[in-house]
Amino acid sequence: MKVLFYNEYEHERKEGPAREMYPGGIHTVLSEQLKKIDDTLEFSFATLQDHQQVITREKLKETDVLIWWGHMYHHKVDDDVVTMICEAVNEGMGLVVLHSGHESKVFRRLMGTRCGVEWYERQDHGRIWLLDQTHPIVQGVPNPLEIEAEETYAEPFTVPVPDELIGVTWWKGGEIFRGMSVYHRGYGKIFYFHPGHETLPSYYNSGIVKAIDNGIHYVAPRVRVDEVTSHHIEPHEP
Repeated sequence: MKVLFYNEYEHERKEGPAREMYPGGIHTVLSEQLKKIDDTLEFSFATLQDHQQVITREKLKETDVLIWWGHMYHHKVDDDVVTMICEAVNEGMGLVVLHSGHESKVFRRLMGTRCGVEWYERQDHGRIWLLDQTHPIVQGVPNPLEIEAEETYAEPFTVPVPDELIGVTWWKGGEIFRGMSVYHRGYGKIFYFHPGHETLPSYYNSGIVKAIDNGIHYVAPRVRVDEVTSHHIEPHEP
């Protein structure tokens, strides 16, 4: 399973609390946590600094699943890269979008909406209620999935109705959020999962890591299909 992990990697380079929580970056820590429970994953990495060089058509062709974490610098992601990623998803590549990646150019283009949320930072306790106990993404994940402390994302979440609503998060402050969902686009699947603020320990939570691992396998393609454009053909039968 070839997984390309894009992490903006700005907070962890520049800010002490994020650097202390995720030394080497969220991509380094989360990939290490995933490899502890799943030796089938082969990771490569891209950051905001090198994404135009790393994320190419050739790289995406050989990628089973792309993980996307971004926050403050969505606007700096190259539009041509976004187009290539969206085309790859439509051709069957899996996409896992984490935390504030909901406002990335990639996710917004694939959803066709602004993907806005209500939010506040109070390090609230959250509880993710898993709605379908038979779904592959929740296997081995406790129900409810407790989040010790996290940035609160709340409804309304301006996304299309999910094709598969996996879990709903309840917050101590009283809000709820559809933060564990799957969307189908073309031949590809997209798993959105909200935990992962850069100064909080969500990616050390074994239940969250297990859900992400399950999500990677769930959205991974069974086949990849080259996008077909309209063109004139001759009839097969005279």
